[in-house]
Amino acid sequence: MQFIDLKAQYSALKPEIDRRIQAVLDHGQFIMGPEVRELEERLEALVGSRHCVTVASGTEALLIAMMALGVKPGDEVITTPFTFVATAEMIVLLGAKPVFVDIDPATCNIDASRIEAHVTPRTRAIMPVSLYGQPADMDEINRVADRHGLPVIEDAAQSFGAEYKGRKSCNLSTIGCTSFFPSKPLGCYGDGGALFTTDDALAKKMREIRVHGQERRYYHTSIGVGGRMDTLQCAVVLGKLGRFEWEVGERRRKGQRYLELLEGVAGVATLPPKADRTSVWAQFTVVCDDRADLQKRLGEQGIPTAIHYPVPLHLQPAYQGLSAPGACPVSVAMGGKVMSLPMSADLSEADQDRVVAAVRRAVQQRIDA
Repeated sequence: MQFIDLKAQYSALKPEIDRRIQAVLDHGQFIMGPEVRELEERLEALVGSRHCVTVASGTEALLIAMMALGVKPGDEVITTPFTFVATAEMIVLLGAKPVFVDIDPATCNIDASRIEAHVTPRTRAIMPVSLYGQPADMDEINRVADRHGLPVIEDAAQSFGAEYKGRKSCNLSTIGCTSFFPSKPLGCYGDGGALFTTDDALAKKMREIRVHGQERRYYHTSIGVGGRMDTLQCAVVLGKLGRFEWEVGERRRKGQRYLELLEGVAGVATLPPKADRTSVWAQFTVVCDDRADLQKRLGEQGIPTAIHYPVPLHLQPAYQGLSAPGACPVSVAMGGKVMSLPMSADLSEADQDRVVAAVRRAVQQRIDA
């Protein structure tokens, strides 16, 4: 069984993806070809944002967003320690300091009620992460930001296609950033990402930064990066867009089915989306007692699993010293309990039943031992 079945997805989309790739090979515009702007326009319409700026990766999206907002050495950016390292990595690379705020155990997203206590005169932005496919509490976060005159950057690398109170993830704050890494809900066949904003000036700035700060060819108005998304990768995403809404629906249906099938399993809790939002289930993650034993027993039954994420960022060697000892206890506790099960739009109900049966069997074996 595949943890994420990209082969099945490609099989279903092969004619369109191949056609799109061949078109790029034929016209030869591998950098900033016509597919780049076509994809941006399609994504603007999908998200409901005025501007989309495609970039080289989700990581690059975070970097460019902060550069456009003027984050500089000595600034602070409030974020969560319970995420992939790129979230904090880009803050540190700009010479700023990530200020870690603990998470809500019901979602593993940043606890919005704890953010305001961490705002200081050096705070330059707030960067919540929409983890596992479910947006964070964006209204509460935006209200805190508004009170302090701060921008909000949604790290939506895992939530593209999800909704929050009827609005799309990536269109919920000052800037939304997403990733098209192959395993993401909408992925390419390499690295890719995008930024979204309704602010015309920010969009212009971000477009310039991604091409070495150029306003026009060889005229550099700001410090930039080589952050363009390859035309071929844009073509792959365009090839997938026709099926994307179906895939989002399947992810939601299969996520709900997992929730129902796992209800009542001893020592295994789920993370359902809150009532006012949806999840695209970038990962279907459970919270389990004695994770090591359960993961081992599932592996013996041929069920692949993953851990997102075992060690919170404030405990990582590269980031130690940024938080007080004992900070973010919920993140630490969840890091020792979370485990992700196979999930994709193409996951069959038979395989899903097999996963759940294996979980139940493993739990029973643990009880009987």
